[in-house]
Amino acid sequence: MPTDSAHPLAVLTARLTVRLPERVRVGYWTRVVPILALLAVVTHVPSFLRPVWSPDEGYLATQARMLADGGVFYDTVVDRKPPLLPWLYEACFAVFGSTSLWPLRTLAIVAHLVTAVLLASIARGRWGDRAGAAAGALYLLISIGLSPEDAQAATFEVFMLPAMVAAFRYAERRRWLAAGIAVALCSLTKQTGGAVLLPVLWMLYQDARLRGVRWPPALAKIMFGFALPIAFVAVILTKPKGFLFWVVTGSGDYASLGGAWLQMTGRALGNCAILAAAGLGFLIPLGRRLWLGYRSRGTSAPAAEEHGSTADLWVWLLSSAVAVSTGFHFFGHYYLQLMPPLVLLGVGAVSTSACRWRPVLVYSTAAATAFWGLAVFWPGQTITHNTEVATTVAEQSTPKDTVLVWGMHPELYWLADRKPASRYLTAGFLTNFSGGKDNKQVGEQYSVSDAWQTFDQELANNLPEVVVDDSGRAPYQPELIPRIESLLTTRYEVVAVNADTVIYRLKR
Repeated sequence: MPTDSAHPLAVLTARLTVRLPERVRVGYWTRVVPILALLAVVTHVPSFLRPVWSPDEGYLATQARMLADGGVFYDTVVDRKPPLLPWLYEACFAVFGSTSLWPLRTLAIVAHLVTAVLLASIARGRWGDRAGAAAGALYLLISIGLSPEDAQAATFEVFMLPAMVAAFRYAERRRWLAAGIAVALCSLTKQTGGAVLLPVLWMLYQDARLRGVRWPPALAKIMFGFALPIAFVAVILTKPKGFLFWVVTGSGDYASLGGAWLQMTGRALGNCAILAAAGLGFLIPLGRRLWLGYRSRGTSAPAAEEHGSTADLWVWLLSSAVAVSTGFHFFGHYYLQLMPPLVLLGVGAVSTSACRWRPVLVYSTAAATAFWGLAVFWPGQTITHNTEVATTVAEQSTPKDTVLVWGMHPELYWLADRKPASRYLTAGFLTNFSGGKDNKQVGEQYSVSDAWQTFDQELANNLPEVVVDDSGRAPYQPELIPRIESLLTTRYEVVAVNADTVIYRLKR
C-alpha cells in the first residue's frame, strides 16, 4: 500500500486498483485488450496521412453533407448501399465538423479492435488462451494486407465486420435472437454482409441435428431479429419504395455478369495473391492441415473430428467468398470480408497441429510492416490532382453555387466544399459505367431507371456554376453522351485544364 507521503492521485489510483476484483486486475482480457488496442492504432496510423483514400470515402462524405443540408435518403440523396454508414458520417460531421475524416478514421480503428476482440473470444473458446490472443493479433496484422486505398479507408467493409463476427459469435453461443439482429446490422451496413446468415443457419442446423433440439423456435428468433431492424429502417427511417429500389432491386445492371472478363479475372486473382501474401504465415499451416486431413481421410478419427469442429468456419468462409464475388467487380476492399474466417481457420490449424506460433507471428509481423510502409509511402498523384482540381473549382465558384462532377470521383465535391447540382454523384448512375465492366453497356440508355428525367429536372431548376469533366478517355466522355456534350457546348466555357480534367464555367 502507498504511504501517506505519496501523491494523492497515486494513492487514490492504488486504492481503487486494490479494490478491483482480481480477475479484472490480472484477468485475460485485461492483459489482451490493451495490447490489441495498441496494435490496432499502430497498424492504422497511416490512415490519417491523407485527407481521403478512396472515392467511397468521398461519396460518403458528400452524402453526409447533403443529408445535413436537408437531403432525404433514397430521394434527393441516393446510393446503392444501405444507410447506416452514411448516417454515421453525418453524425460525426455534426459533432466534429465536415472538413476532416479523422473522426471516421478513429471509429474505423475502433471497429477493427472490436472485430479483433470478438475473433479472440471465438478462438479462445475453441483452442485456448494463446489461440485467442493470436487470433486478435493476426487479424489486426492482416487487416492492412491489401492496397492501402482498400485497407486504410473508412468504408463499408470495415464497419460491417464487427456485426458480422458478432453474428457468428452469438450463433456459436446459441443466442439466436441476438445473432439475427447482428446479421441485420451487418446487412444495413453493406448488403453482402448478410452472407453471414448462412453460417448462422448452419450452426442452427447442426445444433438441431446433434442435440435433438427443436429448431423452429430458434429459426423464428433469427428471422425476427433479422427482419425487425431492416423493417424499421426501411419503413420508419427511410422511404420504403426508395429503400427497396436502391438497396435491393435497382442494382441489377451494376451487378450483372457482363463485363471485361480478363480484367475482372486479373483483379480477382491479383487481390487474392495480395491477401495470400499478407496471410501466408497462417495459410501455410492451414494448407498443411488440409493436406494431412486429405491423406488420412477415412483412417484418422482425430482428423475427421477436427474437420467437423471447423465446418462452421468453412461455411462462413464460403459464404464470404460468394459475397466477395457478387457483382463480379472484385475490388480490393471486398476482400476484408474474407479475413475473419481465414484468421480463425489458420489459428485453428496452428493450435491443433505441431506448428509453432513464432514463425507464424514473425512472418505476419514482417508482412504487416511491409504493408504499413507501403501505406506511408503510397503515391499521392491522384489525391494531389484532385486537390488541385477542387481548389480551382472553389476559386471559380462561391459557397452558394452548385457544381457538377462528370466522372467517378465524388470526393471532388467534398474537397471543394461545394454542393452537388444533382443527386447522382457519379456518372455511373447515368451511364451504367463501373470499374471492371466492358464498354458495351455504357450509355444514356443503360442508366438507372428514370435517372435522366430526374437529372434534367434538377438542372432545369438550377444550372451548376461549374462543371468538372473528369471522364478522361472513359466510355462516358461527353463526346459519347449527347446530352452532356450539348450542355457543355451551349452553356459553358472552358476556364481551366488539369491533366485530362477539364473545368467549365457557366457563360455570362
